[in-house]
Amino acid sequence: MTAMALFTIIMTISMGSILSVFDANRKSRSIKTVMTNLNIAVESMSKEMRFGENYHCGGGSITQPQNCASGDTLMSFLSSDDVQITYRFSGTAIEKEVDGDGFIPVTAPELLVDSLTFYTLGADTGNTLQPKVIIKIKAHVGSGKSRADLTLQTLVSQRILDI
Repeated sequence: MTAMALFTIIMTISMGSILSVFDANRKSRSIKTVMTNLNIAVESMSKEMRFGENYHCGGGSITQPQNCASGDTLMSFLSSDDVQITYRFSGTAIEKEVDGDGFIPVTAPELLVDSLTFYTLGADTGNTLQPKVIIKIKAHVGSGKSRADLTLQTLVSQRILDI
């Protein structure tokens, strides 16, 4: 009887440990999904912006460069191929539009973007600042105990000299 009670107690503690390991594994997979997907999306945006020009942050006529020191959820620019590219935050996804052909998501459906903000400095003419864009993203994947949150911020500077 004593051996059986002792065995039951040890098994209960062991099962709790095993379940904790499974939860940790699930959360680490969620974090990996977020990191990989967000990394690909930000790398793609950064490369295109780096070689682009005429940065326009926010609404209005997207053909004219426009600073956005207070931040906005829409960023448009002219790519190195002279194609208008626009990124925006829509719902829980980051979307991309190429030359007015409609927006398509660049993030996976399981990645839920909470916020995307673009800050543009030096885009307008008549200043000595090299144009640059700060991208700030808050996202998460999963829910409850397996929810993994991530905040990412990067600075992209235009490669073409703005002299």
